[in-house]
Amino acid sequence: MNLPYEWHIGWRYTRAGRAGRRNGFISFISGVSMLGIALGVAALIIVLSVMNGFQKEVRDRMLSVISHIEVFEASGGALPDWQATAAAARKDARVVGAAPFVSAQALVARGEAMRGALVRGIDPAREAEVTDLARQLQGGALATLRPGEWNVVLGAELARLVGARVGDKVTLVSPAGQLTPAGVVPRLKQFTLTGVFESGHYEYDSSLALIDLDDAAKLFRTEGPTGVQLRLTDVHEARAVAADLAQALGPEVIVRDWTRTNRSWFDAVQVEKRMMFIILTLIVAVAAFNLVSTLVMTVTDKRADIAILRTLGASPRSIMGIFVVQGATSGVLGTLGGVALGLLVARNIDVIVPAIERLLGVAFLPANIYLISRMPSEPLASDIVPVTLIALVLAFVATLYPSWRASRVNPAEALRHE
Repeated sequence: MNLPYEWHIGWRYTRAGRAGRRNGFISFISGVSMLGIALGVAALIIVLSVMNGFQKEVRDRMLSVISHIEVFEASGGALPDWQATAAAARKDARVVGAAPFVSAQALVARGEAMRGALVRGIDPAREAEVTDLARQLQGGALATLRPGEWNVVLGAELARLVGARVGDKVTLVSPAGQLTPAGVVPRLKQFTLTGVFESGHYEYDSSLALIDLDDAAKLFRTEGPTGVQLRLTDVHEARAVAADLAQALGPEVIVRDWTRTNRSWFDAVQVEKRMMFIILTLIVAVAAFNLVSTLVMTVTDKRADIAILRTLGASPRSIMGIFVVQGATSGVLGTLGGVALGLLVARNIDVIVPAIERLLGVAFLPANIYLISRMPSEPLASDIVPVTLIALVLAFVATLYPSWRASRVNPAEALRHE
């Protein structure tokens, strides 16, 4: 291979150290450094992949209940012409579904039990265009939501909290009351519980009630739909599409995508993932800087070799290059080993975790406590590439000082002590 001699000598030092021909302790420290980098990189990839998996599971369950984008009338009332708004939104090729809705807060009561709920009036014929939950319920409980029949479908947890079963009567109380000679009296209406749904997302299972669109408009006196729900081809483009629609539809409406609707959850996940990345990167940094001690001991051991190379005409820059190659090789091997190990575990975590559970006789995610009974994982290139680059940069930086010290070795002084 037509490579500079610095590469050949640096690679030879690396191989000799791992082979353990001399200075077994240096070889051991070098191996520990490489192993530390590999384990740190693997841990970072595995943790980020599991966090991505959990985020995807929660996001999918959340988006099975809510739409990707909601368009509201700016003043908070009913949309003057929701069909025109939906048609204007559908002009964007990224929008594949639209359905009207009425959304309002109310109380769900049965007997002495009373719970706050988000009541959503929907058009059962169109709702399946925008939410997966409606597709699952279509032809079943959703088909019972017919105008004037005053039927309601509750989240399973909400129905349990108020003690209602299918066929029972529940009362919806609107906080916006009506003025009577006796004062302001809240509006209330008795509904028949005709079905329950379970999305797997506690927030919605415990607080969402679905009723017919016309019934909702009458109950809350909105004189029509208060907004339009939209479904996109790609959920990840929600923010960009929402910004484009806001400009296209004008200031008369408010466009809000799902990341804004659930902003606290979305921001919390991003902050948590960022903090985990920083913490685990510090572990990789500690392992990478273990290369400093390895190279310092190697430089001390190779003082005579350095002196001979200098007397043969090697420049200080070449001496520095030799030890940079040695340290960088260890960093590259450790990083690549860590990436391979991390991907192997992350892609097979659904097999590895159950095996560990059976071996230890424990359940990390009991099905009766957690909504997710298996360990999800989703390795993403957007995480793996930065982890790899950071590990390589840290390993390279760790080699600079010992390599510089090697280039400052005085040949005459080194040979005098041999």
